[in-house]
Amino acid sequence: MQEQLKFRCTIMRGGTSKAVFFKRNELPQEPELRDRIILAVFGSPDLRQIDGLGGSDITTSKVAIIGPPTREDADVDYNFGQVHLTQAKVIWNSNCGNISAAVGPYAIDEGMVIPQEPYTTVRVHNVNTQKILIERVETKDGNAVVSGDYVLDGVPGTGSRIDLDYKMTYGSATGKLLPTGNPVDTLHVPGVGDVTVSIVDIANSVCFVKAADIGITGHESRPEIAADQKLMDKLEAIRAAAALRCGFIQEGECAADVSPLRPMLSFVAPAEDYADYASGKIIRKEDLDFLARIMYNQMPVETYTGTGTICTTVAAMIDGTVVNQVCGPNPRKTGIVRFGHSRGINSVEVEVENLPEGPVVRKATIPRTARRIIGGSGQGQRGRQAPGALRDPILIPTFCIKAIGPPGWVSLICRKTWGRGTCISRASTESTHPAR
Repeated sequence: MQEQLKFRCTIMRGGTSKAVFFKRNELPQEPELRDRIILAVFGSPDLRQIDGLGGSDITTSKVAIIGPPTREDADVDYNFGQVHLTQAKVIWNSNCGNISAAVGPYAIDEGMVIPQEPYTTVRVHNVNTQKILIERVETKDGNAVVSGDYVLDGVPGTGSRIDLDYKMTYGSATGKLLPTGNPVDTLHVPGVGDVTVSIVDIANSVCFVKAADIGITGHESRPEIAADQKLMDKLEAIRAAAALRCGFIQEGECAADVSPLRPMLSFVAPAEDYADYASGKIIRKEDLDFLARIMYNQMPVETYTGTGTICTTVAAMIDGTVVNQVCGPNPRKTGIVRFGHSRGINSVEVEVENLPEGPVVRKATIPRTARRIIGGSGQGQRGRQAPGALRDPILIPTFCIKAIGPPGWVSLICRKTWGRGTCISRASTESTHPAR
């Protein structure tokens, strides 16, 4: 019996995140076995993910499974998974807006949709939320264009702009744009007290709180947030209370275990000058409408989540929400909402009609960029087992990566040593880089 089995995968950057992409028909359909393979690919559970493709960060420990559409109003199905760093599990109950940006280009390049020039419209059915999002992808010679002049803060260089329209994704987790029916609510948070919040559900569910109400400024950097355990605990306590209010957990359940991704938690503040902590670049308040930071999977995000960006900017246009209260007046005039995150600015075209019966989202379009980094095949050993994984035989992927560089093609052979044996596999892959 052949010791190793081969399967295809692609690594793509979407927005400010990265994911391993699989075609649905090339993974086992049985969920438990599928998830074991994915965990092995990423090297989870291990905080460093040293034995896999995960980058030891929540923004790079993501998987996307793409297949033919199961709905007539879609071109492709897209199932998103958040691969846990320290637990042997993949979370499938929410979407990632950044990785969504790579779905259209991937589908075009893989021949899953018919390309049109100069732009191809791809209708993406997000399986996790059962919602449709529309992507507009620049296309040339039958392929998605990578190079362009659009700057996405948090990503080096520039790229071709991809527009994602999320207006039809309201109620993705709860069935309603305002899950509680109110623009603001008061939550009683054990150990914290009464906290005024807004819970909004479009693209993803997010609980918003004013930074000033929890004793912070709103322009804290990711390292500052992560280093303050008392603040981290307070933010998670507020998020847990919101999860209970939304019905994601029951009384007495631990939100971090039962519902680690829903809702996200964001704190907001009026616009002011601050510095990108990594580059030192000054972000000017005149270029912003407000400040926002977001927690995802109990950790602060380096930039800002894509779906969280949609939800935050829509919340800014809903009368009475805490985001609306800190937002400047310009979005009502321009139709563009701009907020500052730890590394720069996110900008979204938003139109919300505030009707007596409730707000209606007319437009919610976020620009992103995406790039195929590596596409090829991996190999898995039969019968080898990752530490902390289930006991049944699983496939352990090994990769040979060819990367383009000035000296030419360079082959990197990756070893996998688990149990008593060592395996070295060779699998041809291709790394593509746009012209710089």
